[in-house]
Amino acid sequence: MRQLGVVMDPIASIKPVKDTTLAMLLEAQRRGYALHYYEIPDLSIRDGRAMGRRRSLQVRDDPTDWYTLGAAEDAALAELDVLLMRKDPPVEDAFLYATHVLSRAEAEGVQVVNRPDSLRNWNEKLAISGFAHCTAPTLVSMEMARLQAFVDEHADCILKPLDGMGGAGIFRVGANDPNRGSIVETLTQNGRRAIMAQRYISAVTEGDKRILMIDGEPVDVCLARIPKSGETRANLAAGGRGEGRPLSDRDRWIAEQVGPTLRQHGLRFVGLDVIGDYLTEINVTSPTCVRELDAQYGINIAGLLFDAIESS
Repeated sequence: MRQLGVVMDPIASIKPVKDTTLAMLLEAQRRGYALHYYEIPDLSIRDGRAMGRRRSLQVRDDPTDWYTLGAAEDAALAELDVLLMRKDPPVEDAFLYATHVLSRAEAEGVQVVNRPDSLRNWNEKLAISGFAHCTAPTLVSMEMARLQAFVDEHADCILKPLDGMGGAGIFRVGANDPNRGSIVETLTQNGRRAIMAQRYISAVTEGDKRILMIDGEPVDVCLARIPKSGETRANLAAGGRGEGRPLSDRDRWIAEQVGPTLRQHGLRFVGLDVIGDYLTEINVTSPTCVRELDAQYGINIAGLLFDAIESS
C-alpha cells in the first residue's frame, strides 16, 4: 500500500467544509493511500535521517466528525511515498527548520509537495518581483520616507506585511490619510521591518481571484473573492464572499508567464492572486479554495493534483 504523510496545522481546528488539505486527504484515501499525520513539532533529524512522530489518519467528509487518529509512533520519513507540506503561514523559524527536515526526506526518496527548498526561498509576497510585467506598481522597503513617497506618488495604496495571510495587517492608505504615518510606523516597526506597498487596484470590488496552478498549469476556473460592504480586503478569512468564474484571457496569460518557473522550482500546487489585470501574490505554502470550486462546479481539483503526483 502506498504511504502518504501530511504536515499541517492541528486537524481538530480546521473547518472541514472549506479545508483544502482535507480535500487532498480524502482524495488520497479514495486512491488507497495509507495516511500519516504530522505537526511541525513531530519532525526531527536523527543521525542524518529525516524522522517523524506519526499517527495513522482516517478522514471522512463529515462536517462534525472528519478524522480519526491512531497512536503515535516514531518512523523514518523515507517510509513515505508522498509527503504533503500544508502548514499555514506565517513562515517563521519553526516552519523554515521543518523544511530542512523535509529536504532530507526528499533526498531519501520521498516526493515532497511542495518542494522544501522552494518553500524556504519563495516568500509569497516577494515572489511577484520576478514577474514585474504582470504586476501593478509595487515597492518593498523598510525605509519609511521611501514608503511615504510611494504613497504620495500613487495617491491610493495597499500596505501589507510580508509574512501575513488571510488579510491580516493589510491597510488601504490614501495620500491624505491622517493616519498613514502611524500605519507606516506600525507596519515597519519604525523602520526595522520591510513591508510591501502596491498601488490600489480598484477592480478588487469585482473580486480578488484565486487561480490554482497544478504543475504550472491553471485549473480552468478560479474563485473570485469579493469584499463585504465597507471592507477593502477580499480574503475569505476577512469576510469576503467566494464566487466561481472561468479564467479570462488575461488570467491565462498571467498563468503562462508564471507557470514555467513554478514547474522549474517544484512548486506543484500554487495559488495565484489576481486583481483585475494584475498579479498580486503567489501562494505556495498552503493554497486554498479547492472545496469552494469543487462545490460550485462539481469538479475534483485534488484529483487533478494526484494525477500529476502519480504521473511523475
